[in-house]
Amino acid sequence: MDELRVLSPTAILGYGFPMESFEEGMKRMPHVIAVDAGSTDPGPYYLGAGKSFTDNNSVKRDLEIMIPAALEANIPVIIGTAGGSGARPHVELTLKLIKEIALQKGLNFKLAVIHSELDKEQVRKKLREGDIKPLPPAKEMTEKNLDEAVHIVAQMGEEPYIHALEEGADVILGGRSYDPSLFAALAIKNGFDKALALHMGKILECAAIAALPGSGSDSMFGYLQRDGFILEPLSPVRKCTPLSIAAHTLYEKSNPYILPGPGGALDLHACTFTPVDDNKVKVCGTKFVPTEEYFVKLEGVRHVGFRTISCAGVMDPVMISKIDEITHEVKKRVENNFVNYGIRDFFLDFKVYGRNGVSLFEKNSKSERTVKGEEEYKSDELLVIIEAVADTQEQANTICGFARSTLLHHGYEGRVATAGNLAFPFSPSDAEMGKVFEFNIYHLMKMDDPLSLFPATFMEFSHGEINQKQRNEYET
Repeated sequence: MDELRVLSPTAILGYGFPMESFEEGMKRMPHVIAVDAGSTDPGPYYLGAGKSFTDNNSVKRDLEIMIPAALEANIPVIIGTAGGSGARPHVELTLKLIKEIALQKGLNFKLAVIHSELDKEQVRKKLREGDIKPLPPAKEMTEKNLDEAVHIVAQMGEEPYIHALEEGADVILGGRSYDPSLFAALAIKNGFDKALALHMGKILECAAIAALPGSGSDSMFGYLQRDGFILEPLSPVRKCTPLSIAAHTLYEKSNPYILPGPGGALDLHACTFTPVDDNKVKVCGTKFVPTEEYFVKLEGVRHVGFRTISCAGVMDPVMISKIDEITHEVKKRVENNFVNYGIRDFFLDFKVYGRNGVSLFEKNSKSERTVKGEEEYKSDELLVIIEAVADTQEQANTICGFARSTLLHHGYEGRVATAGNLAFPFSPSDAEMGKVFEFNIYHLMKMDDPLSLFPATFMEFSHGEINQKQRNEYET
């Protein structure tokens, strides 16, 4: 085999894709359909809560198209970081959808489920043996980190996926994964260059985001050859250019030339990006440099409280010019009010958008609404988001409500209005956001065997039904 072809339907499972693009991809006779289903981009909440940041109905729609098409073409489907974060409850969410699809369509196939959530005692043993080190800016791991963690996942490489393919799996459902690994697994299994396979996977995992114009909801196709790989968008309105592919090679990287992953890193110093025709690009020159020891990345979160927010607009130019001073005074007033009521350990913040919540506006510049003697930002209106985090939802509600009412009627020099200072777009004005989590584990863990933490469980579906013995074994 001199060419291995990979279809990436969408940037994240559940983001959707045009049927026309998917059908174009199937016409090119892919050897595998691979799709990344998760990310840490939405923050720690979803890992902690065991919920998906993509909608179940949207995920099912994508799977309903992908799985039957792959089975008809006799090629595998590989899903990585299932459910958005890849912990056990996230994998179970996607497994439930696959079971529903299999039953509704009467499908016959072999499924591999690869979990990546770790037992705390597994990690504790490694910690005590000195096999865990922090990823900056994280600090050294402590046993307290482990005790407080709600879920801990390890980012698997391509090895567990290769094992599942060797065992004849038609559909592979994986937990938290190094994104390129699921796209590269079949190629590496078949003897293709590991560096090229992983580099192609690095781009394919975001699908058509690497094209012009970019889209996370459209498909991309990869042709892996012995000396390089070619990328092609599957919509006629998009094209790949050397610049778009090179730019995406730099995407989400701290070093432009080195891309680390389990067991080693991609060295991109010698990469070339060459147009093949008007909408395709060929990439060559990637090298893989193995590390002396094999490490996987750990991600863990802890529960820190409950959040309530309130959103409000400000148009008064005087208040805009004094917004930092005003929010500082309001914060002190809130702290003073609750100091004798046992609510001391809370977090209160005022996120001011339109000034420096997203980007900093030019200071000390004149505008149509200059307030004499005041430092001013170029803005006619602001959005203030009041955020309160406390030990309970009730306490967070109390803190946020008091901060909101205090800011609403706060007096300041130059204020003319006798009504409130804020405009609320919603009623009720305060919204409970529920549990708050933060990452407390972001570390590397040394492993002797890349497969040891990621055992695969296999299930045979016959006319949509699972063998009862296999079902019982998996549930046990």
